[in-house]
Amino acid sequence: MHPKVAVVILNYNGKHFLEKFLSHVILHSSPHEVIVADNASTDESLLYLKSNFPKLRVLKNSNNDGYAKGYNVALKQIEADYFVLLNNDVEVTANWLQPMVDLMVQKPNVAVCQPKLLDYKNQTKLEYAGASGGFIDVYGYPFCRGRIFNSIEEDLAQYDSVMPVFWASGACLMVNSKVYWQVGGLDDDYFAHMEEIDLCWRIRNCGYEVYVNPSSKVFHVGGGTLQKLSTHKTYLNFRNSLITLTKNHPSENLIFKIVVRLILDGVAGVKFILSFQGLHCWAILRAHFSYYSMLSKTLAKRKALQKISGYKSTLVRAYKRSIVYAHFVNGIKKFSKLKDGFIEY
Repeated sequence: MHPKVAVVILNYNGKHFLEKFLSHVILHSSPHEVIVADNASTDESLLYLKSNFPKLRVLKNSNNDGYAKGYNVALKQIEADYFVLLNNDVEVTANWLQPMVDLMVQKPNVAVCQPKLLDYKNQTKLEYAGASGGFIDVYGYPFCRGRIFNSIEEDLAQYDSVMPVFWASGACLMVNSKVYWQVGGLDDDYFAHMEEIDLCWRIRNCGYEVYVNPSSKVFHVGGGTLQKLSTHKTYLNFRNSLITLTKNHPSENLIFKIVVRLILDGVAGVKFILSFQGLHCWAILRAHFSYYSMLSKTLAKRKALQKISGYKSTLVRAYKRSIVYAHFVNGIKKFSKLKDGFIEY
C-alpha cells in the first residue's frame, strides 16, 4: 500500500515564486497531491493559480497569520499519511520526494525528514536555512551540517550520508501527520522562524527520530517573506529561540542555560551596535521583553507537553559545547571540525 502524501505550499504574496517554481513541483511530485495554502495574499497569487492551475487544490486562509498558524489552519483540512511543508521559493529536482518517502516508510520511527538544501542563487553551495540537516548547541543556538552562523560550505558531497539530526528545515519538511498532531502541530505563537526547531524537538521528546536524506535535494532562494537583514526577523529569531529552549530543554540546568543565553544575546546586541546596526540591538531587547511577557504561557505549554504519553525532554544529538564559542573564539567554520562531539544519550 502506497502512503498518501500531500505537498503543501504556503504562499503569501508570492506570485513571482509560483510562476517560477510551482509547475516543477507539480511535475516532479506526481503521483502525490500538491496543494497551495494561501495566507490571504494581496497580490495576484490567487488569480494566477485560478488561471494557470484550475485543477489545483487551493486553500484560502482568511488572514496572514504567519508560517506556523497558516500551516496549522491548512493542514487541518488535509487528509494524508505524510505532509510535506514546502516553501514557495523552492525549486525541486526530478527525484526529490521519493527518497524521503521511502526512508519514512522503511523506518516508521522516523517522523520527520528533510532533503539536502542547496542555494538557488549559488548552486554549488549548501543553503543557510537547512543545508544537510540541523543541530543546536546546549544553549539552544541552531546551526547546520554545512552552515555555522554565516559560514556556509560548498557542497562537495561531504554531507551526503543519510543520518539522524536534531531538526529539519521548515523550507522543506516532511512529517508524519499523526505525529504532527500528536505533539500539537506548529506553535501558532511563533508566527515565523524557529518553529520547525520547536516542532522537531517536541517530536524527538516523544521518542521519534528526525532525519536528513541528501539523496533528495532541492534549491532554496531564501528570504522570500522576511529579508535576511530584517529587524523583525532578528526579533523573531531571538524571541522564538528562547521560547523553544524554555519549552523543550530538560529541567536540569535549564535556568543556568537561559541566563547564559540572555548574556550571549546581550553580546550579540553590542556587536550590532559596534557594526552600526542599532535597530537590530533594539530588536533583541524587544525579543527579550516579549519572551518575559510570554513566560507564563510558555511554562504552561511546557507542563502540558510533559503529560503526553512517553514524552521525555532530551538533548540527544545536541552539540556538547557552545557553538558561539566554537565559531567566534576558536574560529571553527565547518561542521566537520566540531571536535567536541554531540550528546548521544
